[in-house]
Amino acid sequence: MKPAAPADSRANLRVDFDRLWASLMELGQIGGTEKGGVCRIALTDLDRQGRDLFVRWAKEAGCTIKVDQVGNVFARREGRDPSKPPVMTGSHLDTQPTGGKFDGAYGVMAGLEVLRVLHDSNYVTEAPIEVAVWTNEEGCRFAPAMVASGVFGGAFKLDYALAIKDRDGVTFGEALKQIGYDGKEPVGGRQVGAFFEAHIEQGPILEREKKTIGVVTGAQGQRWYEIHWTGMESHAGTTPMEGRRDALVGAAELIVEARRIGNRPNGRSTVGVIDSLPQARNTIPGRVFMTLDFRHPDNDELTRMDADMRAAAADIAKRHRLDVKIEQIWHFPASPFARELVSAVRRGAEQAGYAHMDIVSGAGHDACYVSRVAPTAMIFVPCKDGISHNEIEDATRDDVGAGAQILLQAMVDTANK
Repeated sequence: MKPAAPADSRANLRVDFDRLWASLMELGQIGGTEKGGVCRIALTDLDRQGRDLFVRWAKEAGCTIKVDQVGNVFARREGRDPSKPPVMTGSHLDTQPTGGKFDGAYGVMAGLEVLRVLHDSNYVTEAPIEVAVWTNEEGCRFAPAMVASGVFGGAFKLDYALAIKDRDGVTFGEALKQIGYDGKEPVGGRQVGAFFEAHIEQGPILEREKKTIGVVTGAQGQRWYEIHWTGMESHAGTTPMEGRRDALVGAAELIVEARRIGNRPNGRSTVGVIDSLPQARNTIPGRVFMTLDFRHPDNDELTRMDADMRAAAADIAKRHRLDVKIEQIWHFPASPFARELVSAVRRGAEQAGYAHMDIVSGAGHDACYVSRVAPTAMIFVPCKDGISHNEIEDATRDDVGAGAQILLQAMVDTANK
C-alpha cells in the first residue's frame, strides 16, 4: 500500500469532470422518464435502487457505511485522527414526481466524487470525511420536507417522523422497512465539524449574472399551511347567488390575497394543491382543501405575511358565511450560514478563478436543518433557465464539475485545520 499523500499536496487534487457527469447520468436512469427527467419518490423501490448504487460506489471508494433510524446514509472515509468530528457533505436522492437529474442528486454525486478523488490519490485528511444521503428531502410523499435531516438537526422528534403517513396511509417507518433502510444508528447526537452542500441554484440568478459559483449566505424562511374551507353544498340551479355558501369562492379569494401578500420585495407565495368537494358540476362546492407556501429571507417579514393571510381569510369567511381552519404544518425560520465556511467557499472560487457571487437560497435544503447543529455552507451552480422541479431541469458538465472542485477544496482545507 502506498503511503498517504502529504497534507501539502492538496493543490494537486482535481475533480474528474467526466466521471462526475457519467455518475449523474447513470443515477438519472433510475426512475428516468420519457422526457429526460426523473421520478424517484422517497422510500419507493426506485429510491432503494438509487441508494444501493450510491452505497456500492462509496464502498468501492474505500468507505464504511452506516444508516440511521430515519434512513439517512453516511459514507465515511477515515482521517488521520478518527477522534475529530467529520467534515461532511451530501444532499438527497429522492425527487419530485416530475423532477430532474440534478436536484439533490448533484450534491450526493459531488460528495462521492470528493471521496473518489481522495481514494485515488491516497490522500488522507486530518479529520474524517463523510457523505450523507438524507431521506425524504422533497416532502412530496411524506410532508413536511427535509424531515430526516430535521430529526438529525433536532427540529423533529424521531417518533413524529416515523409516524408520518402518505396519502395511502403508509407510515414513514413502514416504508423504510419495505426498502430495507430502517437503520439502527441513532439520529444525530454527535459532533459534525462542518457541513457543505453542493446544489443547483434552482433559480435564474447565476445564469443571468454569468456566474459559475453561488456563495450561499443563507436560506429563506418558510411557512407551510393546510387550509380547510367549509360552506354548504346546494343546487347550482335553484340556489340564488346571494344565498350561497360556496367554499370554492372562499378559497379562490384567498388565492388572490396570497398572491398579493407574496408580491413584496423578496417575498414568495404559492398555492400548490386545491381539492374541492363534492366534485359535481351542478352542486355548489361545500368543502375545499388547499395548501399555501409562504417564503421570505427575513423572519419578521414572514411573520407579517402570516398575520396578513390570517386576517384576509377571516374577512373572506365572514363575508361568505364560511368556516375556515388554518393549520400551519411547518415553520422553517430563515437560516444564515456559518461565516467561516461561507468565506471558505468564496475563497475557493477566487483561487480557482471562477466567477462567483453571494446569493440567498430561495429553496429549503437539508443544509438548513444541519446548520442547527454544525457550521454549514452551500455551493450553488447554475441550472438552465433557472428551471428545477421539472423534467427539463438541466446543467452543464463544466458547471457541476466546477462546483465539485470548490467542494473538494473547501472540505479538505476544513478537515486539515
